[in-house]
Amino acid sequence: MRLRNYSQIVVCFLIVCALVFAQGMPKMSGVEPATVKVSGESTVSGENLDKSSVSEVYLTDGKDDVKLPIVQQTAASIKFRVPAGTKPGRYSLMLLTAGADPKLIEQPVKLTVE
Repeated sequence: MRLRNYSQIVVCFLIVCALVFAQGMPKMSGVEPATVKVSGESTVSGENLDKSSVSEVYLTDGKDDVKLPIVQQTAASIKFRVPAGTKPGRYSLMLLTAGADPKLIEQPVKLTVE
Protein backbone atom coordinates (compact mmCIF):
# COMPACT_ATOMS: atom_id res chain seq x y z
CA MET A 1 0.00 0.00 0.00
CA ARG A 2 2.81 2.43 0.87
CA LEU A 3 4.57 1.72 -2.42
CA ARG A 4 1.40 2.51 -4.35
CA ASN A 5 0.99 5.87 -2.55
CA TYR A 6 4.63 6.71 -3.22
CA SER A 7 4.20 5.90 -6.93
CA GLN A 8 1.13 8.14 -7.14
CA ILE A 9 3.01 11.01 -5.51
CA VAL A 10 5.92 10.62 -7.95
CA VAL A 11 3.56 10.55 -10.95
CA CYS A 12 1.73 13.67 -9.73
CA PHE A 13 5.04 15.46 -9.19
CA LEU A 14 6.21 14.61 -12.71
CA ILE A 15 2.93 15.83 -14.22
CA VAL A 16 3.16 19.13 -12.34
CA CYS A 17 6.80 19.58 -13.45
CA ALA A 18 5.86 18.91 -17.08
CA LEU A 19 3.02 21.44 -16.93
CA VAL A 20 5.21 24.12 -15.36
CA PHE A 21 7.95 23.56 -17.94
CA ALA A 22 5.51 23.57 -20.88
CA GLN A 23 3.93 26.84 -19.76
CA GLY A 24 7.23 28.67 -20.23
CA MET A 25 8.00 27.32 -23.70
CA PRO A 26 7.44 29.65 -26.66
CA LYS A 27 4.53 28.67 -28.88
CA MET A 28 3.69 30.14 -32.28
CA SER A 29 0.03 29.85 -33.29
CA GLY A 30 -0.35 31.94 -36.47
CA VAL A 31 1.15 34.54 -38.78
CA GLU A 32 -0.44 37.61 -40.42
CA PRO A 33 -0.22 38.24 -43.25
CA ALA A 34 0.53 34.66 -44.25
CA THR A 35 1.87 35.80 -47.63
CA VAL A 36 4.46 38.56 -47.84
CA LYS A 37 6.84 40.02 -50.40
CA VAL A 38 10.60 40.21 -49.92
CA SER A 39 11.42 43.19 -47.64
CA GLY A 40 7.83 43.09 -46.33
CA GLU A 41 6.80 42.64 -42.71
CA SER A 42 4.65 40.03 -41.00
CA THR A 43 3.73 39.21 -37.42
CA VAL A 44 3.71 35.81 -35.74
CA SER A 45 1.38 35.46 -32.76
CA GLY A 46 1.51 33.04 -29.88
CA GLU A 47 2.63 32.70 -26.27
CA ASN A 48 5.91 33.34 -24.44
CA LEU A 49 7.46 35.13 -27.42
CA ASP A 50 9.19 37.91 -25.46
CA LYS A 51 12.96 38.52 -25.52
CA SER A 52 13.50 36.46 -22.38
CA SER A 53 12.06 33.41 -24.19
CA VAL A 54 12.95 33.93 -27.88
CA SER A 55 16.27 35.30 -29.13
CA GLU A 56 15.95 34.75 -32.92
CA VAL A 57 13.36 33.85 -35.57
CA TYR A 58 14.02 32.01 -38.85
CA LEU A 59 12.30 30.88 -42.01
CA THR A 60 13.18 27.30 -42.92
CA ASP A 61 12.40 25.01 -45.83
CA GLY A 62 14.01 22.03 -44.13
CA LYS A 63 17.37 22.59 -45.84
CA ASP A 64 18.10 26.29 -45.67
CA ASP A 65 17.36 28.75 -42.87
CA VAL A 66 16.91 32.53 -43.22
CA LYS A 67 17.39 34.66 -40.10
CA LEU A 68 14.62 37.26 -39.82
CA PRO A 69 15.31 40.76 -38.49
CA ILE A 70 12.97 41.35 -35.53
CA VAL A 71 11.18 44.71 -35.74
CA GLN A 72 9.08 44.44 -32.56
CA GLN A 73 8.72 41.77 -29.89
CA THR A 74 6.22 41.18 -27.06
CA ALA A 75 5.07 38.14 -25.10
CA ALA A 76 2.18 37.64 -27.56
CA SER A 77 3.80 38.50 -30.90
CA ILE A 78 6.96 39.05 -32.93
CA LYS A 79 6.94 41.40 -35.91
CA PHE A 80 9.70 40.64 -38.42
CA ARG A 81 10.94 41.66 -41.87
CA VAL A 82 11.69 39.23 -44.70
CA PRO A 83 15.25 40.12 -45.78
CA ALA A 84 16.23 40.99 -49.35
CA GLY A 85 17.55 37.96 -51.19
CA THR A 86 15.05 35.51 -49.65
CA LYS A 87 13.91 33.07 -52.33
CA PRO A 88 10.17 32.87 -53.03
CA GLY A 89 8.49 29.82 -51.52
CA ARG A 90 6.56 28.37 -48.61
CA TYR A 91 8.48 28.30 -45.33
CA SER A 92 7.96 27.13 -41.76
CA LEU A 93 8.74 29.53 -38.94
CA MET A 94 11.40 28.43 -36.49
CA LEU A 95 12.63 30.14 -33.34
CA LEU A 96 15.70 29.96 -31.17
CA THR A 97 14.92 29.96 -27.48
CA ALA A 98 16.82 32.28 -25.17
CA GLY A 99 18.67 31.22 -22.05
CA ALA A 100 21.50 28.99 -20.99
CA ASP A 101 20.43 26.02 -23.14
CA PRO A 102 19.01 27.47 -26.41
CA LYS A 103 16.96 25.20 -28.66
CA LEU A 104 15.63 25.58 -32.19
CA ILE A 105 11.87 24.99 -32.27
CA GLU A 106 10.01 24.57 -35.55
CA GLN A 107 6.23 24.75 -35.31
CA PRO A 108 3.54 24.24 -37.96
CA VAL A 109 3.18 27.94 -38.77
CA LYS A 110 3.76 28.63 -42.47
CA LEU A 111 4.68 31.81 -44.35
CA THR A 112 4.67 32.21 -48.13
CA VAL A 113 7.26 34.58 -49.60
CA GLU A 114 6.45 36.03 -53.02
